[in-house]
Amino acid sequence: MDYRTYLRQYPDSNGYYGEFGGVHLPPELVPAFEEITEAYNTICHSAQFISELRRIRKQFQGRPTPVYHCERLSGKIGTCQIYLKREDLNHTGAHKLNHCMGEGLLARYMGKKRIIAETGAGQHGVALATAAAFFGLECEVHMGEVDIAKQAPNVTRMKMLGAKVVPVSHGLKSLKEAVDSAFESYLKNYRDSIYCIGSVVGPHPFPQMVRDFQMCIGEEAREQFLEMTGILPDAVCACVGGGSNSAGMFAPFLNDPVKIYGVEPLGKGTQLGQHAASITYGEKGVLHGFESIMLKDKDGEPAPVHSIASGLDYPSVGPEHAFWHRQGRVNYVTATDDEAVDAFFKLSRYEGIIPALESSHAIAYAMKLAKEMKTGAILVNCSGRGDKDVDYVAEHYGYGDDHTFKD
Repeated sequence: MDYRTYLRQYPDSNGYYGEFGGVHLPPELVPAFEEITEAYNTICHSAQFISELRRIRKQFQGRPTPVYHCERLSGKIGTCQIYLKREDLNHTGAHKLNHCMGEGLLARYMGKKRIIAETGAGQHGVALATAAAFFGLECEVHMGEVDIAKQAPNVTRMKMLGAKVVPVSHGLKSLKEAVDSAFESYLKNYRDSIYCIGSVVGPHPFPQMVRDFQMCIGEEAREQFLEMTGILPDAVCACVGGGSNSAGMFAPFLNDPVKIYGVEPLGKGTQLGQHAASITYGEKGVLHGFESIMLKDKDGEPAPVHSIASGLDYPSVGPEHAFWHRQGRVNYVTATDDEAVDAFFKLSRYEGIIPALESSHAIAYAMKLAKEMKTGAILVNCSGRGDKDVDYVAEHYGYGDDHTFKD
């Protein structure tokens, strides 16, 4: 694999990354996605579109977000140094706005009046509601009832921004069901709406489009780390559910002599239904219009999943991540609920940064890796802030007094 030309080769014209990806849709939706593909291919190389998106990134989102050296946390672990890409400082508190503003700009270009989406942790919903307000569009967000209860602050924010929040009460009432519900709504309204998928999943062109919009993370981080230290990090690390923040972080480092780690949620254990580690325990399958690696039950249907992080409890993963796994370029590893909570508290106590529970999985693995490496540097994508999680964590785990390093 020649990663110097990777972005020109993948995906191919049919939306495939090797054997993964594509478009697996009911016939009535195929023209709608072909319209989106044609529009995106037209504007992604447009100087006007790129200039407008850069202006939004700088003046509205507050980009570039900084890279930060976790000096105290690193010192408590050993001599290997941990750095964070601070996507929690992006407007709305997570990386999600990076692709939502791009999708909103695309919707305006296409003349659509409504954007439809799903959300798990609520950060995608908040970001999309923000984009809708910015561009003057209607916004409809589908969210499982379990996640609505866990992420109440984000539900309030969506409503304050003018979004219609649609509760989903069937199945496990979480992210997979929210995607099902949003697809059903889009099927009825695709002529005047655009479905803004919240990760690098779904039918082509969304895995490519979301990755492209999220690559500002890795591009900035690479340049910033070089400027700070004069060298590249030894390892790059990010959490993986569907995989948007990690795809954006990883792609600019593919051609570098850097180890890359995608951290999946191991939840409560290795038994099916207790985790959402799709690549680690899954097999090839089709879900929500794309082919990738997914967790299946005994009947071959999408398996029940669990993660303390609502944004990670999805039974599949973006097709490009499946491809990177098969190529051996990215190492997919895991962190449990308990490890994520421990990292959540330790970053809060030692650096004054409260991370999202999703991001805490990446931080947890980076802490473990730092002990193994003993020297060098690890660059972690802190994909979101933990405001949305503090009430849930306090109720179930207290305030972190037991999660301190023993001197």
